[in-house]
Amino acid sequence: MNFENVDLMTAMVTPFDDQQKLADDRLHSLIEHLLAHGTQGLIVGGTTGEAPTLTDDEKIDLLTKTAKIVAGRVPIVAGTGSNSTAATIAFTKRVSQIEGITAALVVVPYYNKPNQAGMIAHFTAVADQGGLPVIIYNIPGRVIVKMDVDTVLELAKNPNIIGIKQCASMEEFGALVEQAPADFLVYTGEDSQSLAAKEIGGAGVISVASHIYGDEMSAMYQAVANGEIAMAAKYQRDLTPKMAALFSAPSPSPVKAALNHVGQLVGNPRLPILPLTAAQENKLFQTLNIK
Repeated sequence: MNFENVDLMTAMVTPFDDQQKLADDRLHSLIEHLLAHGTQGLIVGGTTGEAPTLTDDEKIDLLTKTAKIVAGRVPIVAGTGSNSTAATIAFTKRVSQIEGITAALVVVPYYNKPNQAGMIAHFTAVADQGGLPVIIYNIPGRVIVKMDVDTVLELAKNPNIIGIKQCASMEEFGALVEQAPADFLVYTGEDSQSLAAKEIGGAGVISVASHIYGDEMSAMYQAVANGEIAMAAKYQRDLTPKMAALFSAPSPSPVKAALNHVGQLVGNPRLPILPLTAAQENKLFQTLNIK
């Protein structure tokens, strides 16, 4: 399984039951919903999947069940990163034994605040020893430190580092697309950049909004492919305030509320993320225009 023509990937929420345990039936329903509405790849056990509150055993269970449900239909990228290089390597090795996992999403180490040389050493070690192709996750808003463009380009020389989920400026995004190897996947992790990322030559988006607006986002990218730029732009303009609303409270609380509201049950987030209040829900649903 590779990422050819995969431009819309969903950073999937983790469905919980009413006791906040992994809900197998809800997981199956959610995956089928996503695949029926434009999702071409899944990020599992990432930020939106509440990785910080999942145990390693829960992550393995989630990934194993996801791979069985997907059954090779789309790529599955497993969140395996942490702020410990040794722990990241060990967990990535463990995940690599699950049949059907395509790659590992590895976040820039948080809290430790490594410099650029430390980032290179960390990702090189994980890529060389973890047993899975690596996609870098560069998200300075959560990590505090930012991986520089030159650092990404250096890591892109490693054949086991196949791409990046980039959450930064479009200037930096464009520099990566221009200067990285042609087969290096440059995805934006910002829904609001979905159209710009594709237009500038990136691979596409790793999205949260696609939980709710997968059909519209897929249609937007199809319009790009057809050269219908005005139509694609209209989709992006219509979606942008809705995308922002899905981050109006700490994620994934808003997207979980929206999914529950439309009957795609995924439960509440685990603490320390709180579910939305009734007032927050009402405002969200009005902005999203969902009944």
